[in-house]
Amino acid sequence: MRPILPAVVMLLLSACASAPPPRAPQPPALPETPPLATIGTASEAVANLASASGSLVSGRVTLVPAAGGVRATGEIGGLVRNGAHSLQVHERGDCSAADAASAGPYFDPQAGAEQRGVVGGNRDRIVADAEGVARVDLLLPGAVLGGGAPNDIAGRALLVLGATPGAFSARVACGEIQATR
Repeated sequence: MRPILPAVVMLLLSACASAPPPRAPQPPALPETPPLATIGTASEAVANLASASGSLVSGRVTLVPAAGGVRATGEIGGLVRNGAHSLQVHERGDCSAADAASAGPYFDPQAGAEQRGVVGGNRDRIVADAEGVARVDLLLPGAVLGGGAPNDIAGRALLVLGATPGAFSARVACGEIQATR
């Protein structure tokens, strides 16, 4: 019986050697992101900006589709005189918090997603005159109005971030972007 034992052991070892190596675990597949839209379903939207963070800032901004994005025009008052401010789209159209934190993080329509952290550049810069009024005429690149695409800004919030004394970049005004036609 002894000669059979080595043969059986060899047979078992050769069967193990020919088995495929174990597969490494695969990460779960990410859900497919819908493509960014080039046009939306609305031809106009408006954001009525109300004060936030104890400021006196308010205004009205009209948004219309334009080549390469959405053009925002309007007037905002109660700003720091001769001060630089930012006009930004934020993730949620919720301005219920006193400091407008309920609007969530900055939203980049070109990426179709929220952006956490510092947002650089001057494309969203508005400057108030000596009376504390800014006349807005900005292009929001990559944005569309309506339709539900990842870069749709209808239903999101438009915020003014300001150079308020003691609170640079505070959220000083907020308004939901509402499609009107």
